[in-house]
Amino acid sequence: MTPTDDEQRDSAAKEPSPAEPSAAELIGAALGGAARRAGLDSASGESTQKVVWSAIGGWRGVLESVLPSLAFVILFTLRPEPLILSLGVSVGLAAVFTLVRLLQKSPPSAALGGLIAAGAAALLALWTGRGADNFVPGLITNAVYGTGMIVSALIGWSLIGLAVGFLMGEGTAWRTDRRRRRAFFWLGIAWGLLFLLRLAVQLPLYLTDQVTLLGTLKLVMGLPLFAPMIAVTWLVVRALYPRGE
Repeated sequence: MTPTDDEQRDSAAKEPSPAEPSAAELIGAALGGAARRAGLDSASGESTQKVVWSAIGGWRGVLESVLPSLAFVILFTLRPEPLILSLGVSVGLAAVFTLVRLLQKSPPSAALGGLIAAGAAALLALWTGRGADNFVPGLITNAVYGTGMIVSALIGWSLIGLAVGFLMGEGTAWRTDRRRRRAFFWLGIAWGLLFLLRLAVQLPLYLTDQVTLLGTLKLVMGLPLFAPMIAVTWLVVRALYPRGE
């Protein structure tokens, strides 16, 4: 007996459709890919020191992260007016780093991101006429990252866990392991507190227009705090995922 058109449609509707990746899986895959591009490769046998150095981009990464902000702070302190001078030098340095990466055909993502951020911050500061507004994107970043890290950890979907899970090739399976879930919870809280600490210290300085001190503390609370957190995170991951496994 040949099935009718209605029966065929009903049968097709009942057939299971291919599983689509969840939002957590997409976020985890993106974070894991970013971690791998930063040098946090689960297959590498490098020391923690080399992993951290790779994650911050080596000497080039240090210079790209520090020099534009340092130049702005120094020039603004010595000569607040015209504001475009200190802003122009800061953006110019970011542009040079990006150009060098493009000429050397190396991944320009880090320098390009810094250039876009520096350009947007400079435009905002020029528009308002306040040098402190050059730090607004950084304040927003700290608020968003800090809140995201803590909230994701509290609801059981730590962003650190998602990144490591896909970096190690287990996806979200870490959520079924009590030890790993607890470790990623505390790592997420620690990272969130780092970003919120930056915000808590820098926001009052921004509101009171203390540009030089704000810029100085931004540098002090940047790589000097980021590098140890990377090291701690990597050591915890190595303990949770023995090399043989």
